[in-house]
Amino acid sequence: IAFACLLALAYANEDANILRSEQEVNVDNFKYALKLDNSVDIEQAGQLHGEEWKVDGQHSWNSPEGEAVSIQYVADANGFQVLSANPPLPTSPPIPEAILRSLEWIKNHPSKE
Repeated sequence: IAFACLLALAYANEDANILRSEQEVNVDNFKYALKLDNSVDIEQAGQLHGEEWKVDGQHSWNSPEGEAVSIQYVADANGFQVLSANPPLPTSPPIPEAILRSLEWIKNHPSKE
């Protein structure tokens, strides 16, 4: 979450003016919003469920090339999960067949130590 925030702010120029800045922090929930005049728009809200936090958020900005960039996410007990991204985030290539066979062999032949 912090990385995405820093990434969005890294694209912001130092002369950006704050159009909106809201924060509310409580023991079991929080929310904040930041909007700058250079297209950076960040919103995040979190809620404590038992001993675990669930955080929903979105960040958007314009790239140096003028392209609209946005990401919507949730972070909870299952980790950070991107719900949508524009442009789409890159995906890793498939695991090569030889590596998959090697992993299967290792699984079926555990070390005797």
